[in-house]
Amino acid sequence: MAKVFYMSEAASIALHSMVMIARRNEMMNVLKISELIGSSKHHVAKVLQRLVKDDLLISSRGPFGGFTLKKKPSEIALLEIFESIEGRIEISKCPNDIAICPFDKCILGTVANKMTKEFREYMNEQTLDKYL
Repeated sequence: MAKVFYMSEAASIALHSMVMIARRNEMMNVLKISELIGSSKHHVAKVLQRLVKDDLLISSRGPFGGFTLKKKPSEIALLEIFESIEGRIEISKCPNDIAICPFDKCILGTVANKMTKEFREYMNEQTLDKYL
């Protein structure tokens, strides 16, 4: 079945992990997160390390280690998390980034740009504290 909207597994892991970590008062480790979201511990670890690199999480090693938020939940927008994994969301003239178009007018009109803009605005308005 076709979908207009698709989110990568990595972006889904990032968003869900960040909400779970925000809901806890103590550190959460990769094993617990991977168990709760049903993803490979290796994939979860890779995603979480990306979030550490982008200053969204703090990582601690050791038997009682894990991950905690680097900022308050109210200061972390879902857009920050999403773009950490997927890259910056760009709104361009052509939804397929085709340099030379055979048409004078885009056959998709402005619908793709409107959807992208609305998604970006929605994700920027949503902060982790709204999911606690």
